[in-house]
Amino acid sequence: MLAGKIAAMKVRLTIRLMAWYLIGSALLFVNFAVIAANAVTENPEQVIQKLQSSLLQVMREGEKLGYEGRFKFLEPVIDQSHDTETIIKTILGATYWSQLDSEQKKLVVDTFRQLSIATYAGRFTHHDGEQFEVIEQRDLPHEQMLVRSQLTKSDGGIVNFDYVLQQNEGHWRIVNILFDGVSELAVIRGEYRAIMQREGFQALIELLKEKIVQAKQN
Repeated sequence: MLAGKIAAMKVRLTIRLMAWYLIGSALLFVNFAVIAANAVTENPEQVIQKLQSSLLQVMREGEKLGYEGRFKFLEPVIDQSHDTETIIKTILGATYWSQLDSEQKKLVVDTFRQLSIATYAGRFTHHDGEQFEVIEQRDLPHEQMLVRSQLTKSDGGIVNFDYVLQQNEGHWRIVNILFDGVSELAVIRGEYRAIMQREGFQALIELLKEKIVQAKQN
């Protein structure tokens, strides 16, 4: 009789443990599903809208923030919207990039990153009624996307911004910007490569640092 009760208790305990296991597994699955849903990447247009919204905000608060405040505000924004490493690799080209060791690559990426943020902080300093508008998003070759947008200035003038984006670890990031049809990469590629060819890597780093100082003074 006692043995039967013990056996029944064991059965009930086993059922309870199985039930808790199934509930725990279900909750774990739900958590993974929530994480996966939250990890869905923003599409290219959303990346640009977020960037431009941040630029308008920093322009409105530009004088109050000052250069250092604008730099600090924009730092995470640029990190989340620009693929800095791919940009500088494209500028230098495969030949020059392959000649750099790991420490040099890290240094040039970090210095170019600082220059990118400094350039935004130095240019977007105040707001005078300017507005951004995304015009279209379309596919490009090599699995890239183009987002076309316009900045309407206070005098009614239009500046066209075309952003080229590609995915990096599942996230869309800017790899080139065209201002009124002129590629930013094309403008600076020749300058940076010429410095590398004539004077070497350290001269390029010094050039980037000089440009950071100039951006701060603008």
